[in-house]
Amino acid sequence: MIIDKLLKNRKTVAFWLVLSLGIAPLLAHAAKDDEEDLSGIALPTTPEEAQAALEKIAQAPLTEKGADTCLKCHDEDNVPPIYPIFKTKHAVKADPRTPFGREHQCEVCHGHGGDHVQRVRKGQKRSPIINFGLKAWTPPAEQNARCLQCHQNHQRIQWQGSVHEFNEVPCAGCHKIHVARDPVLDRWEQPSVCFKCHTAQRAQFDKMYHHPVREGELVCSSCHDPHSGEGGDLKAVPALAREKCTSCHADKRGPFFWEHAPAAEDCMLCHEPHGSNNESLLKQRPPLLCQECHSQSGHPSVRYDGRSVRPFGSSRYANINSCLNCHSQIHGSNDPSGVALQR
Repeated sequence: MIIDKLLKNRKTVAFWLVLSLGIAPLLAHAAKDDEEDLSGIALPTTPEEAQAALEKIAQAPLTEKGADTCLKCHDEDNVPPIYPIFKTKHAVKADPRTPFGREHQCEVCHGHGGDHVQRVRKGQKRSPIINFGLKAWTPPAEQNARCLQCHQNHQRIQWQGSVHEFNEVPCAGCHKIHVARDPVLDRWEQPSVCFKCHTAQRAQFDKMYHHPVREGELVCSSCHDPHSGEGGDLKAVPALAREKCTSCHADKRGPFFWEHAPAAEDCMLCHEPHGSNNESLLKQRPPLLCQECHSQSGHPSVRYDGRSVRPFGSSRYANINSCLNCHSQIHGSNDPSGVALQR
């Protein structure tokens, strides 16, 4: 049937194929245009060369006019654009806490630029300056030290020893400074920033049942703290997953007179936090999920192999919604007779 439809609409299919093939090179070219041309700079290629370059930058003189010296070359035609930084908090000259509120503006982050701005002969490459980003020559530890000289406070105070720090992720790998609005701080754009590395989670959010991140109702930082490492997986404070889940799902918080042990311990024993093809983000459909812990012997349920437990056949109540037909209060019950979570 699908093939017949494609044959009937082959002109439309051909049009979209031609369009996509024509746009693909343009998109690739546009992606290259976002990258700064560093061909004229003598970039270090080994850790030893990088360390030597950092020492040379530290010993170099400062420029005479700070940002005014830099902007002679890094003008409105620069790729990527530099001027949007003047729309950010980093360029508030009246605030002494910001780079532009100090004497040498750009060099607060990029290091001493005295050698970098010197004239060079034709064919000779210019001395490097500290660069930022995932593909920059500057080691992530040095990049982050530049950021933490101002941002070593509040949430960032737990950066040392966090998962991102341990995996040598630079701050500029997620944050964009020379833009009017940092994408990672935007509700609609933040997930795409995280998904650049966390591709498995991107696939999970495309499943039938998922937390509403794609819809813009939640963002990754609603549950995760990227600057901390509590719990080993960046869970936002409080570190326990159950406390984070019940901060939204308050009706599951309890305490209950009769508690379901897995629900009282960790929600992720039964649920996939990002997305699942099973209803309610369950890891498996009941009764298979329930039978991971509960034995079927002496109970009118269905075995894994499909055979009935009792001679007269399986109970019809164990089908369709399975165990939940009877045990509806699956997270816990406050009823005095709810020992089996049935009411």
